[in-house]
Amino acid sequence: MRFLGRAQALCRKLARRAPPEAVDALLCTALALIWRQEDAPYEAFTLVDQAVEAAKKNPATRAQASFVNACLRRFLRERDLLVKATDNDLVARWNHPRWWVERLKKEHPDQWEAILRANNTPAPMTLRANARRVTLAEYLQVLQASGISATLQAPSGVVLEHAMPVQSIPGFSDGMVSVQDGGAQLAAPLLLRGIDPKAVLNILDACAAPGGKTAHLLECSAARVTALDIDPARCDRIAQNLRRLGLTARVLTADAAEPASWWDGETFDAILLDAPCTASGIVRRHPDVRWLRRESDIAQLAVIQARLLRTLWPLLKAGGRLLYCTCSVFREEGSEQINSFVANNTDAVLQASPGHLMPHSWAFEGSVPDNHRGDHDGFFYALLEKRAA
Repeated sequence: MRFLGRAQALCRKLARRAPPEAVDALLCTALALIWRQEDAPYEAFTLVDQAVEAAKKNPATRAQASFVNACLRRFLRERDLLVKATDNDLVARWNHPRWWVERLKKEHPDQWEAILRANNTPAPMTLRANARRVTLAEYLQVLQASGISATLQAPSGVVLEHAMPVQSIPGFSDGMVSVQDGGAQLAAPLLLRGIDPKAVLNILDACAAPGGKTAHLLECSAARVTALDIDPARCDRIAQNLRRLGLTARVLTADAAEPASWWDGETFDAILLDAPCTASGIVRRHPDVRWLRRESDIAQLAVIQARLLRTLWPLLKAGGRLLYCTCSVFREEGSEQINSFVANNTDAVLQASPGHLMPHSWAFEGSVPDNHRGDHDGFFYALLEKRAA
C-alpha cells in the first residue's frame, strides 16, 4: 500500500490492456515490493518465482501465470527505464491519490513534499511512560537493562529503535507504559497546562477509544474522567487499557453528539474532543488510508466535527477549556474548522496551541514550546477557553 501508486503505473507500462482484477492485484503487490531494489524484502528472482507460484495456485489467476511471469521478468530486465518512465506521473512519484497531492500543495506550499516523503516512511514505535508508575529516565534504564535501544522524546515518550510485539515490551503488561505516538502524547499536557495536578477536575474525553488519551489524563492528574465512545467493542478496549494501567474512569457507550442520552447535567471543567477525521496525518501507520479516502470525505467529516463542537461547548463551565484535535493535516478539519467556530461563538477564546503538526520531524514555525521537533504523526490541536459571561 505504501508504494501502490508506483506499482499501478508500472503495471500500466507492462500490460497493454488492463489485466483481470485478481491478476492486477498480484502484479501490483509484486511490483510494490520489487520496484526499488535497495528496499526489496526478498531477492528479485525469488519474489518473481513466488508470485508466479501464487498465480498458479489461485483459480482466478491460474490461466494468467505465464503473463505474470513475463511481466515481472521484463520489469527486471528494464527496471531503470520503466521506473524513469513513471517518474513524471504524480501519483507514481508520491504514492498518494492525485487529489491528495494537489490539496497538500495548496494548503501547505512549503511543506507538502516533506509531508509526502514522511508518509512513505514507516513510523517508529513510541511508548508513553505511566507517570504514576515510572519516570522517563527510570524506564529508559529498564529498556537498557533489557538490551533494547531507545531515545527519549519529550514530554513523556520513548522511541524504540526497533518495533517489537507489545507482549515483549518490558513493563507493558504491568501498566508501566503504553504505545502512543509522540504527537498524540501532546493532548493531555495541552489540556492540563497550568492546572494544579492535584485539582479534582471533571473532564470529558469525547470519542475516547481506544483510551490512550483518557489514560494519559488520569496519569497526569487527579481528575474524574468520563470517557465516551459510540462503539461498545471500542469501549471494552478503553476499559481493558485502564485496567492494565491501574486507572479508573467512567466509561460510557454513547454518542457524544447526543448528550440527552448520557449527560447528567454537571458541566465539565475540561473537554477533550478527539474528533472523527480523515486520518490523513497517520498514513505512515495506516498506508491504506490514502487509497480508501475520497476528497469528498473531508467536507462530510467537517460537518460532523462542527456538530460535535456546537453540541459539547454548552457542556463546558465558564472559564473551562476544550481541546479540539484531529489526526489530520487538512485545514478544513483543523484551522478552518476552529476559525469558523471562534468567529461564531463570542465566548470562545483560542489559546496558544500547536495548530497543524506535520508528520515526521517537521515543526510548525512559531514560538509555542509544545510544538517541538520529533518523530511523530500529523495532528491538529486547538485549545479553546470559555470566556465567563
